[in-house]
Amino acid sequence: MSGAGGATSGPAAATGAPRARARHRARSPIISPGPLPALLTAVLAGLLAAGATLGQAGLLPAVVVLQAVTAAGWFRLNGMWPARQGIALAFAGGLAADAALLLAPEDRATEGLLGTLGLWYLLVLLLQLRHHGSSEERLASLTATAAATLLTVVAVGHLAAVEVAESVVVVTGLAVAVAALARAVPAPGVVSVVLALAAAAATGAVAQAAGVGGDAGGGDADALTGLWGAGLGLAAGACALVGLRVASYDFPSRFVHLTAGVALPLTAAAPAVYPLARLLV
Repeated sequence: MSGAGGATSGPAAATGAPRARARHRARSPIISPGPLPALLTAVLAGLLAAGATLGQAGLLPAVVVLQAVTAAGWFRLNGMWPARQGIALAFAGGLAADAALLLAPEDRATEGLLGTLGLWYLLVLLLQLRHHGSSEERLASLTATAAATLLTVVAVGHLAAVEVAESVVVVTGLAVAVAALARAVPAPGVVSVVLALAAAAATGAVAQAAGVGGDAGGGDADALTGLWGAGLGLAAGACALVGLRVASYDFPSRFVHLTAGVALPLTAAAPAVYPLARLLV
């Protein structure tokens, strides 16, 4: 790719730009998304939790929003914008995964998702054949598109889990919301992390013991139910912190914070939701 209006042209400029970008990314600071993205994460997590109580049909709109924001945020986080084709392809992969999960028999859901992911990776490779940039740019584009596709498909984990144990999706959503808000509280790094994890675990314990999502505790089972909820909340909070950490890398812009910083805490928790739901039942 060539620049417009620059004084340097030819091979030197073509090779100099990627090297300059590499040096720029190598010294990137870590900038946390902050309070507003945390609030938006809490809103989206609340929509997921509320939708989960209505089953897959009620949860689907919130999952679709999560997938759209994840696809756009991941591309911008990797320094690629607008990258409309890649974002559209990744988002379409997420929608195809939603359809496969909803239409496939319950015992074939995993095969349906894997088949969707395999087909979309083939489409990702075909899309790269139209890329006329340098080898470094093609590799970066391929990596970003493949990762964005994987993340949008993985987000369907919330949708898969709700059919197994809707309380897990509800508790996970609430724990992620609280963890994101607690992480945004101004405090030293370690203190903020510990506060977020403790808040997520407490939220999980209280929510599970209260019987959110229809799995109510009672009698002698209350202590065990609360303990399970605390572990679930702690796992969800840890996933949320991982997502926030990823969204804080590489000189993130306001757009990155309001997309990747909002979606990744919930997207990172999606792979853990389904196996945890299976453990509960």
